[in-house]
Amino acid sequence: MAAAPNFDAIEMQPGQKAEWITKPDPSEVVGCPPGLEYLTQVDQILVHQIVEIFEAITNIEMKNKYAIKNSLGQQMFYAFEESSFCHRFWCKQGRGLDIHVVDNEQKEVMKIVRPFQCCAGCCWCADTDCCSFVIQVEAPPGNIIGYGKQTKSWWYPHLDVLDADKNSIMKIRGPCCFCQTVCCRCDIDFKVMSNDLKDELGVIQKQWSGCIKECFTRADHFGMTFPKDLDVKAKATLIGVLFLIEFMHFEQQNNSG
Repeated sequence: MAAAPNFDAIEMQPGQKAEWITKPDPSEVVGCPPGLEYLTQVDQILVHQIVEIFEAITNIEMKNKYAIKNSLGQQMFYAFEESSFCHRFWCKQGRGLDIHVVDNEQKEVMKIVRPFQCCAGCCWCADTDCCSFVIQVEAPPGNIIGYGKQTKSWWYPHLDVLDADKNSIMKIRGPCCFCQTVCCRCDIDFKVMSNDLKDELGVIQKQWSGCIKECFTRADHFGMTFPKDLDVKAKATLIGVLFLIEFMHFEQQNNSG
């Protein structure tokens, strides 16, 4: 496992230290994977990729780092990528990776595993496992609580949110266009739907970060909403799906910029 970062050195922006939310009392939360107690209190999270100055200057892909915050901007978790340089250089958005999610005590509370799949990506063929992007969510690490999986569609991106037994519990329906430019500053919504597609439960949203950040950095910003009473394991799995969407649709866009 990759070493946890030095939290004292983490900065959301140059000169600005991260403000961490107070950790809930684990004894007051029943049936929650240890370390994910924060998620019981929220119906919205923000995921901000931390700007890598070296990457912005050199165009060399670095390991991604993210702050996961509540709607007030208080940080709940810090997430960082573990992957090989060769995968980042040659496979780019299709690379295999692990994302380690740690709390303010530098304890790893969740791991998101994305295997390398050389033939995956085409939405027309995603009904076949070898052609479908998938992500596995573990909390605590080693204990699988859910999966996110690309599913077959003809144009619009479709994903399934699965429980630990690979039963579908929610579905994601995305837009046909992922364009964000100076002339097209709208946010991009991926709707979180009930399993029967009758109810919209929330949204995963790629947010417009502003002209300078979008044009000159590769740092993506996301927001996500879901029912506050949704099972914690399902909320954690949705975080994994958010990262799957990031690498499927927006990492490639940034790399080509």
